[in-house]
Amino acid sequence: MNVTEAIEARRSVKHYDTNHVMPEADLAELIRLTKLAPSSFNMQNYRILVVRDPETRQQIRAVAWDQPQVTDASVLFIMCADLTAHLANPSDYWSHAPEEVQNIIGPMIRPFYEGNDRLIRDEAMRSAALAGMTLMLAAKDMGYDSCPMIGFDAAKVAELINLPENYAIGFMIPVGKQSQPGWERGDRLTDNKVVTYDKF
Repeated sequence: MNVTEAIEARRSVKHYDTNHVMPEADLAELIRLTKLAPSSFNMQNYRILVVRDPETRQQIRAVAWDQPQVTDASVLFIMCADLTAHLANPSDYWSHAPEEVQNIIGPMIRPFYEGNDRLIRDEAMRSAALAGMTLMLAAKDMGYDSCPMIGFDAAKVAELINLPENYAIGFMIPVGKQSQPGWERGDRLTDNKVVTYDKF
């Protein structure tokens, strides 16, 4: 399956084969591919919580409008974001680069975000979203289905998963083998409603 096919075939699937167990090799590959998602300054400020424990997933389902995909999919991913990633040592992100590049980019990171809480949060959510979309397309290519979810009580989920204080939850993604196909794709808005060229 090429990228175009994965984009066109991906649907938000709600019903999964509850007997399917994702092999460890598939999980590792899915995580590897997800980590190739782009992020500002290469900060990789997404954080991926892999939830497989049945009891934890049942508790999360209870605060997610009892949506069955939370417990029925093979794996539940919770896409989080580290709001303090810009404070880390730049070498965490740029040790691969030539020293002259490290000396330019490294010192830029902290001042770019410092004192701008909105930008910090926006950046973290962008990173989580890019990683999440990468995860869903990779899953489709690997023969899995997925469903991005925001229908849950984020504060209660945060308690259930012991979310670190400096993290924020972006969204959840159940991944597994569908037992029923997703709904037919909704109509796309016309270009004149979503596309503008050069200036608004």
